Amino acid sequence: MTDLDTDKNKNAGSSGWALILGGSHGLGLATAKKLASAGYGLLVLHRDRKADLPAIEKEFASIRSEGGKCHTFNADALNKEKREEILSRFTEIMGDEGRIKVVVHSIAKGNLKPMTGEGPLLDHQDLILTLEAMAISLYDWIRLLLDKEMLAQDCRVIAFTSEGNSRAIPNYAAVSSAKAALEALCRNMAAELAPQGVRVNCIQAGVTDTRSLRMIPGSEELLKTARSRNPSGRLTLPEDVANAVYLLTLDEAKWITGTTIKVDGGESLR
Repeated sequence: MTDLDTDKNKNAGSSGWALILGGSHGLGLATAKKLASAGYGLLVLHRDRKADLPAIEKEFASIRSEGGKCHTFNADALNKEKREEILSRFTEIMGDEGRIKVVVHSIAKGNLKPMTGEGPLLDHQDLILTLEAMAISLYDWIRLLLDKEMLAQDCRVIAFTSEGNSRAIPNYAAVSSAKAALEALCRNMAAELAPQGVRVNCIQAGVTDTRSLRMIPGSEELLKTARSRNPSGRLTLPEDVANAVYLLTLDEAKWITGTTIKVDGGESLR
């Protein structure tokens, strides 16, 4: 694990602390920038190759250059042994009284193998690994943070889902299954954690041109179809989704929990 932040200031931003699981690209990075601009101190986990780190560090540096407190960790959020080490670092950064007010789940680690045809096909282990990364890991982290009493009162938990939660998309079976499981977990977490002040919601983003989407076979066709379907005349941007995350962190949104909110410019209407 590498802490890329050199700022030793342990005080949160004016709005408190936000933990972003998967914050180096796409929706996660856009959300990090938005929450930093709203006054949150950031704890960002990401898992990236060494060759990609210079470009990623430049993005984080831009957040710090604008006054944001941004502590970043290039570590595997799915590694159970590393989680304890990471939580200890959180305590060092936030101080004993520090609490996390916002948790954003943006882990995009899924298998994109087909179920039929030529080449390697989707198998049992592919499904398990995708479900663990893109669904179960959210509950694992929230459970740990609750056990360690690291969540603030009125904590907001936000996870990213997609239209694949209910649509069959070629090569997307594992991710589609994970998104459906993620939404089911969020509904149940919202119900069972409400007495502890934890609000849990999903955001269903429209098709967004991100690195993760580009990994899907046939992504160009997906982008083309999304543009033609969207009555707003364009694709969803990461910033559109980040803005919706921010809205869900406001005091005025404290009675919203257990739901999936579409942020797609009307794309899913057609």
